[in-house]
Amino acid sequence: MAESGAADPALLGLRARIDALDRELLALLNRRAALAQEVGEIKKREGTPVFRPEREAQVIDGLVAANAGPLKPESVAPIWREVMAACRALEAPLRVAYLGPAGTFSEEATLGYFGSSIVRVPCASLDEVFRLASAGAADFGVVPIENSTEGGVARALDLLLGTPLVIVGETSLFVRHNLLRKHDSLEGIAAVLAHPQALAQCHEWLSSHLPGVERRPVASNAEGARLAALDPALAGIASVRAGSAFGLHVVAPAIQDDPSNRTRFVIVTRPQEHPGPAATGHDCTSLVVSVPNKPGAVHDLLVPLKKHGVSMSRFESRPARSGQWEYYFYIDVVGHPAQPAVAAALEELRAACAFFKLLGSYPVDTH
Repeated sequence: MAESGAADPALLGLRARIDALDRELLALLNRRAALAQEVGEIKKREGTPVFRPEREAQVIDGLVAANAGPLKPESVAPIWREVMAACRALEAPLRVAYLGPAGTFSEEATLGYFGSSIVRVPCASLDEVFRLASAGAADFGVVPIENSTEGGVARALDLLLGTPLVIVGETSLFVRHNLLRKHDSLEGIAAVLAHPQALAQCHEWLSSHLPGVERRPVASNAEGARLAALDPALAGIASVRAGSAFGLHVVAPAIQDDPSNRTRFVIVTRPQEHPGPAATGHDCTSLVVSVPNKPGAVHDLLVPLKKHGVSMSRFESRPARSGQWEYYFYIDVVGHPAQPAVAAALEELRAACAFFKLLGSYPVDTH
């Protein structure tokens, strides 16, 4: 029997084997990085983009399918995203804009999609994200597009309509809202600060536990946490990461009304610099349309999709702000224009619309 306080010989042996495997893994990763640098040189000569979302999606799909355990499938994707990000950064680190400051769910979604080997560009508003990406000051922008509880993010939809950016990817994030404060107590809270979407997603909890307390909308949840750190009478709704960043207590965890609350983010970029991803077999095509103001016009939108057997995964309307009770319709369909059925359906749909804009075709988030 081992002496008290002495490590078990079997444990020491296992640790030594793990250390040896770590060194093997490091050597293999460096070999992969060297190959990635060779790929980068070819891309430079050909003038092709460093980041190809469909290629990275196919790599991850293949590895998840090949995984024989004991690693869980959901653990494989984030590991390889970091590996690919580190290799990609050897070619050229990507500048990615998102709604900041540090600790927002947008930042978490950005790091989950691109990995941490990027140049982070936190922005004060969604408008600034679109502006920087449109001007080329950021290679990509990451913006929330819809929530499972509250539906579409209105400002993001309006900006997609009014800018030249296209969607080249998506990622979905499980959103757990926490009430954060300098004091670990619900007593004496004068106002709760958060993004309007977060306030709406926590409406029932706030009504039950903090009735009558002001709900103050701010630009982001992390901004609410920052302000709460400056005033003990304020509380913020944000992530645990934001609470840690600003030295706040988690007064109440997981206060969102929907326990499975998720937010979908899209990755936007300038099409002239980053052409749309090729088809992967697991794709989504997003578009925005309007129709003439006549009876049956909305029904006519659906006919080409049904005719060609194309499924629609999202249909949402937004006022056209013309003063004529006209609407834009944001539509997601399953598939890619490289597929004949999808191409035929989109061609007929375009002919039936007064306005038609293809927002992008991209791999769906399956992990």
